[in-house]
Amino acid sequence: MPVTIKDVARAAGVSPSTVSRVISDHPRISQPTKERVRQVMKELGYHPNAIARSLVTQSSRTLGLVMSRAAEKALANPFFPEVIRGIGAVANRARYALLLSTSSSPGRELEECLEMLESHRVDGVILLASRVKDRLVARLAREGYPFVVVGRVPDDSRVWWVNNDNTQAAREAVEHLLDLGHRRIACLAGAPEYLVTQDRVAGYRQALEARGIPFDPELVRYTDFSRDQGWQAARELLKRSGRPTAFFATDDLLAWGAVQAAADLGLHVPGAVSVMGFNDDPWSAYVNPPLTTVRVPIFELGKVAARLLLERLQDPDAPVQHVLVPTHLVVRRSTAPCRSG
Repeated sequence: MPVTIKDVARAAGVSPSTVSRVISDHPRISQPTKERVRQVMKELGYHPNAIARSLVTQSSRTLGLVMSRAAEKALANPFFPEVIRGIGAVANRARYALLLSTSSSPGRELEECLEMLESHRVDGVILLASRVKDRLVARLAREGYPFVVVGRVPDDSRVWWVNNDNTQAAREAVEHLLDLGHRRIACLAGAPEYLVTQDRVAGYRQALEARGIPFDPELVRYTDFSRDQGWQAARELLKRSGRPTAFFATDDLLAWGAVQAAADLGLHVPGAVSVMGFNDDPWSAYVNPPLTTVRVPIFELGKVAARLLLERLQDPDAPVQHVLVPTHLVVRRSTAPCRSG
């Protein structure tokens, strides 16, 4: 088997990102460390030919895509294949390839992203999500790497991003349920460390409080963005006394799970319980019943993210750009007027 950068790192007693920095002759790596790593590379017969070529040309003509979760979970969510499709459409026209990085922890994500950039395997990166107190975003901004975030960034003065107004869109979605007479509305939220979750829950809360309905944390369930987790959370809430008459889900997968949970308990959607989703994933119009949801132009998010990154690569001194894409409510058959108090 060919020797890998991880083999070199293990033999030299350093991290893979340190090996990448040695290859690119990063000034922050001490001379003794560089000499030790280079000696190990020589002993193991490691030849970073592709990296060397990119160092000469100063361009790999590759864009890195960083997912903040393991591939088996992320790619099961229709949002990510669709946003990658949009990125690929723009990258392909510009003759750029894509390199996908997935990891199961923020620490690994940071290390792998820096390795991609510092080894010149990619010219820049697109982050497909942002976390609360995101170390990766802060590090990339501090060191001046070219990158774009799909999502909100709290301190965005140095960060290029594309997003939709998740708080306002969520508020409008919950207002639709309130207009149908629902008052006991549960929220199926995603993982709380993601800003998109926080923003959509904030919109849910704003809509309730604007109508004089107190926010009840017992009606909010934080889960992974998955159908199974949506099913489990919705089933638990529906089996309680004083069950909700409607669900607002911060992702269509969670909403699909809620529809199945209701069916398993013999509750008709939307007769007994209404279900609202978010994203308008490609299959949401074809589930039974077709899902009322917030349409996010996912493909367009990807296209804009790729365009912004290419613009930044062409002009490193260009002013920071922020782009908001519009959303709108799509009313289908999973929501109906409330039949109970």
